[in-house]
Amino acid sequence: MSSDQLDQSDRHDVVERVLAAVDTARAVELVREVCRIPSVLGEEGELAAFLASVMEESGFEGVKLEAVLPDRPNATGELGFGPGPRVVLSGHLDTKPVSHGWHKSTPYSGDLIEGSVYGHGIMDMKAALACQIVAMEAVAAANAEVAGTLAMAAVSDHMGDQTGSVAYFAHHEADLCVLGELTDNEVCLGHRGRYYFDVTVRGRSAHTCHKRRAVNANVLAAYAVLALDRSCYRPELDPATAQLFGPETFVVPGRVYGGLAPGGPSMIPDECVIRVDCRPQPGVSVDEVRAEIDRCLAEARERDARFEAEVELSDVKDGYVAEARSHVVTTMVEAVRRVRGGDPVLVTEDWLADTASFGRDVPTVIFGPGGPPVYCADEHLSVEDVEEATRVYAAFATLALSRPEETA
Repeated sequence: MSSDQLDQSDRHDVVERVLAAVDTARAVELVREVCRIPSVLGEEGELAAFLASVMEESGFEGVKLEAVLPDRPNATGELGFGPGPRVVLSGHLDTKPVSHGWHKSTPYSGDLIEGSVYGHGIMDMKAALACQIVAMEAVAAANAEVAGTLAMAAVSDHMGDQTGSVAYFAHHEADLCVLGELTDNEVCLGHRGRYYFDVTVRGRSAHTCHKRRAVNANVLAAYAVLALDRSCYRPELDPATAQLFGPETFVVPGRVYGGLAPGGPSMIPDECVIRVDCRPQPGVSVDEVRAEIDRCLAEARERDARFEAEVELSDVKDGYVAEARSHVVTTMVEAVRRVRGGDPVLVTEDWLADTASFGRDVPTVIFGPGGPPVYCADEHLSVEDVEEATRVYAAFATLALSRPEETA
């Protein structure tokens, strides 16, 4: 039966059959397994290989470890149900480094304690990857009357340059996408962008014993760090964007590189570099944010006339926002409603997602288990959230493949 032959009642029956086929116990166990595999940025290969093996064992088609960076592939596979839309479930393999202070469990244990699974990076976003695969298995197991292709893309390098997502969507078509970032199982319309500026502060070097002959770049940079930290930049925004994301563009002096490395010779430094991490709302331009940085640096110059700095734009990642009435969003809203009952909350997030690289070309909704605090000692996620996310992914996939593709 083709997707355009299914009326509302038929779609309801198909979704119910797929939901009945969801193996939530398997989802929880697979989440525990992925938590046992370290995949800190740069070390995604083992987890990619594991997920590829899971997809192969589950009968996915065209399973591949697609080369992205050395020993850091994407893990991809798909299920085909005849002609129809191509729907992608996606998430990233990489995590941040392990946090200190674990006591209740250990970072890579996957322990099940009091109804929660413990594991480093479980919320960002190992659990979602497992849930997505089990959801796809349910669609196939139910022999549902769906049409199209359901694809899985577990990508590398999200926390680097998003190379994995860029590579995947450059070579694979997609009509709709669900990105499994952590949204507390709410429907997320989008996120802020990220601009990196490197501010290089110049001084004059000298031997430490000749302190008065030097101009310490670290000291001058401190004035800039304090001025940047005081920033409360509120660009002109349209009312809808301001309501979704709030009025302030965040300007933060993140990393500071000054002087020489410990363990070697020392001198008073003539250079200090500040990585300024800016998180603009969608639509706020690079030039607008650069003007705010220049204002802060002028404030530093007022503190010390010797202050000199060069500013370089080192990276640009765009924000993303989907229309609340778009096909991809309304399909996810219906999926949550089928699983949970009642209308879900529509949210936005301040973090950056891979939609910065592909969202302009692929209609995407963001949905995944877990939320703050994240990347902390004893990070854990409830079994209930894992089960609900798996069922929602399954419902979304079924709905997206059981009715005519619409303009998103």
